[in-house]
Amino acid sequence: MSSEDNSKTDITSVMQIAIGASYHAGLDILKVYNTSFTVEQKEDNSPLTLADKSAHQVIAAALENTEYPVLSEEGRSIPYNERKAWDRFWMVDPLDGTKEFVKRNGEFTVNIALIEKGISIAGVIYVPVTGVMYFGIVGLGAYKIESFNPDGNLDSWMKAGKKLPLNQGKTKFTVVGSRSHKSPETAEVMDKLAKEHGELNIVSMGSSLKICLVADGSADIYPRYAPTMEWDTAAGHAIVKAAGKEIFDYTTGKPMVYNKENLLNNWFTVK
Repeated sequence: MSSEDNSKTDITSVMQIAIGASYHAGLDILKVYNTSFTVEQKEDNSPLTLADKSAHQVIAAALENTEYPVLSEEGRSIPYNERKAWDRFWMVDPLDGTKEFVKRNGEFTVNIALIEKGISIAGVIYVPVTGVMYFGIVGLGAYKIESFNPDGNLDSWMKAGKKLPLNQGKTKFTVVGSRSHKSPETAEVMDKLAKEHGELNIVSMGSSLKICLVADGSADIYPRYAPTMEWDTAAGHAIVKAAGKEIFDYTTGKPMVYNKENLLNNWFTVK
């Protein structure tokens, strides 16, 4: 077996662990979601709940069964001098869309990505409220499972899932935007797209589900001209890439990269 084959085997085995971890983190999130939880404010004024903390603990414990370190939104105080030496690591957002969680609209996700030398090569996004699981491994494809059954393995999950992108039968050019974050620059892009494609179908959505809509073919483009962090996009990036699409950095014009010294993303477009 070649080193490339060994690498693919390793990725599939650790992604099986990551997919299971996302599901079990989602169960813990729902326990909190169904209570009268309290909301704290982090240093950047973004909300934090017990669900974020609990999901982080579940995922971190599961990923200890792999050889790769973890960089999580809820455990991000790892110096760049340490993490810049990582060839492969996990990038985790245990609860992406905390604002949507607080609003109780169901549009929040669990995000886990495997990063190799700055590139997102595999990712999973789980939607606890609906039970929908998205996952992708670059070179092997991206999949959507409508109602995830944790009793299985990667092969059975791939067979149970629909390979992305799907034929959605759209009649209008569809643009996906943020439910909670909008900017004047995004509005300008919408105007430009309308001139190019005619009347647009504009879909609002929270969390990394916006990236999933492009991956599964429900949307044609997701322009994001507002701040995000690397853990907001890393898992979705692997899924859209595995589905034959890409996330382009607005500043460089190239695909987005990860594990920068500053973990803040540049503006980007998913298409």
